[in-house]
Amino acid sequence: MGTVDEYLESLDPSDRAVVSHVFDVVRESLPDVEQGRSYGMPALLYRGKALIAVMRTKKHIGVYPFSGRVPERVAEGLPSGEREALEFDKGTIRFQPERPLPDDTIRAIVAARVAEIEDPSLRKR
Repeated sequence: MGTVDEYLESLDPSDRAVVSHVFDVVRESLPDVEQGRSYGMPALLYRGKALIAVMRTKKHIGVYPFSGRVPERVAEGLPSGEREALEFDKGTIRFQPERPLPDDTIRAIVAARVAEIEDPSLRKR
């Protein structure tokens, strides 16, 4: 897999729309991101560090903020109805394409990960 744009082109149109929207919200929130790769996934990078990857799997769409703490922080800040539509695991947020991530949740993921990149002490427990 190459860049984010190449990955998006490889997806079915309906999945491409959902995955692309996540990347678009990230780019709107943080215009100076660059395309790159991390852990073998096409990703957006901030200041040379992996910020976020979004991948379609057989069963869901996964958001990977390259941090074990970001999903936990984001989950804590969501209303219960929104939290129930998502699946959180260490380093991953999963959702179904028919129930896409709300833009505010995407922005919260970006803000939490940017904070960690700017202050690596936030990654420690």
